[in-house]
Amino acid sequence: MKLRTLFQTFLHMRIRTKLSILITLIIAVSLSITIALQQYAFSIYDGQIYDKSSRVLNLSSKAIETELKRIQQLSFRLMGEDQVQDWLSALKANPSDYDKHLLSTMLTDKLITYAGEEPHLYSIQLIDAFGSEYAGGNMISQDPNKRKSILDKAAEGTGESRWMYPDAVDSALILTREIRSFHSSNFDLSYLGTLEIRINIEKIIQDLAPAEGDLIIASGSSIIYPRAQPFSLSEIEAGFTEGKGYTNQEINGEEYFITRIQSANTGWTYINVTPFKQIFDRILFIKELVIFVFIGIFIVVFAIGIRFSYGLTKPIEELMARMKLAEKGNFEEANLLASGGQVSMNEIGLLQRSFRFMIERINTLIQENYANRLLIKETEFKALQSQINPHFLYNTLESINWMAKVNKQSEISAMVEALAHLLRNSIDLKEPIIPLREELDIVQSYVTIQRMRFEDRLQFELEVPDVLLACPIPKLTLQPLMENAIHYALETIIDPCQITVRGWSTEEGVFLSVEDTGPGMPPGILDRLRSGEIRTKGKGIGLLNIDERIKLAFGEHYGLQVDEEATQGAKIVLRLPGEREAIL
Repeated sequence: MKLRTLFQTFLHMRIRTKLSILITLIIAVSLSITIALQQYAFSIYDGQIYDKSSRVLNLSSKAIETELKRIQQLSFRLMGEDQVQDWLSALKANPSDYDKHLLSTMLTDKLITYAGEEPHLYSIQLIDAFGSEYAGGNMISQDPNKRKSILDKAAEGTGESRWMYPDAVDSALILTREIRSFHSSNFDLSYLGTLEIRINIEKIIQDLAPAEGDLIIASGSSIIYPRAQPFSLSEIEAGFTEGKGYTNQEINGEEYFITRIQSANTGWTYINVTPFKQIFDRILFIKELVIFVFIGIFIVVFAIGIRFSYGLTKPIEELMARMKLAEKGNFEEANLLASGGQVSMNEIGLLQRSFRFMIERINTLIQENYANRLLIKETEFKALQSQINPHFLYNTLESINWMAKVNKQSEISAMVEALAHLLRNSIDLKEPIIPLREELDIVQSYVTIQRMRFEDRLQFELEVPDVLLACPIPKLTLQPLMENAIHYALETIIDPCQITVRGWSTEEGVFLSVEDTGPGMPPGILDRLRSGEIRTKGKGIGLLNIDERIKLAFGEHYGLQVDEEATQGAKIVLRLPGEREAIL
């Protein structure tokens, strides 16, 4: 009963109070769960830190050896290039000084190219069969003993790669191998030279190995990295028991956590030495820090939550007050901005904006109701006025036609009659769909006008059966195609141009084509127009306009297409429904 009373009391509380209680409960529960999970996570982390250190060291070693393997492949790719094989073979043949200079230049450029593309190399050096040296990158002078040891090491591999470890003079890890002749035209494996790649092992480790702790790389008793050894390798090795990959060892009065793995690929030993405090003291500090941080977060979030609840309910209360003003018809007061002059863009702010827009819309509708009546009367007046202009134009053309007939100017009379017919059909838009015969009359009028201009150069033929003359077609469909044919075919050539309008019918519908003997159209013109890849330069009715009007009138199965298989000129085909299909 008490629980039910508390629930009823909660339901009747103000929203601000509900939000404050709810935020407090959420923070308290979240804090309790988070601290419990944090303690559990740290307990698991303490047990896995040893295993993770070994995994990180293993990943680092694999990353380092992957990079070294890639450099090995680079050396093989370099020595296997046909150009390098040809150049070294030519040098071995003891050419003239000039040819030797050219070969040396090309070989040096090739080495510079390879060395410049690799961020982990000091230099790439090559010694030919006569001992001449070519290099790319930052090379250093080597004493004869070091040079001899590199050549001897490469000779041991007889073409395979061999490693030379850093010493007190040279910090580079050196990959060396002999270059043998295995060109497609010469596979005798004869000695052509020795390749020496000096690798910046320190940069590889900086880029690929973890920064925490000290990394040691050794091959047997030889130290590969680092040059300055802070720890005794024999002392570290002595601290490991049989089969164990990690140990805690005290060195120079400080305790270290040491992990060790051995690479199955190169046989190198990777050792990571990390101060024990660096790992575990930080964890203890984090445990304590998390608790204090969460207590601080609880206080800050609680204060923010109270302020948030107030900021959330205040706009609602203001909106309710303005809605009461709107109920009384006081739209101007209800439409004023909230206190502060700005409305936020959250849900409450959008609700306020919508309310204000609704009030503005009501006022606007009241004003527009009167304005629309005036606009309707003005539109009716302009519609009546616009009828005067076409009639004046037709009367003027009739006067010109009468004068031409009186003066026996039959060509001018025919041209004026065709122009009047063409204008009358262009301006009259009461019937957007007309029979084919009327569209052909428009085409004939247009051809009559154009023949006055182009005379014998315009050769027009109409091959449409009488049975198709009643088929429906959108007005001004063929005439723009005739206009395009004259503009893009007849006007662009000097010779006469044949333009033909043909019609035929099949089970798929009625087909009309406009063909010309001009230069033709580029392939894919219609698709490129649809995609916006190209734009037309004309000012008339375009192909896309015609295609869209046919589809809107009769459906997606009908429309315009360009016959790209036409052997001469351009051929545009319209697909229309028959008289029966159009009625259905």
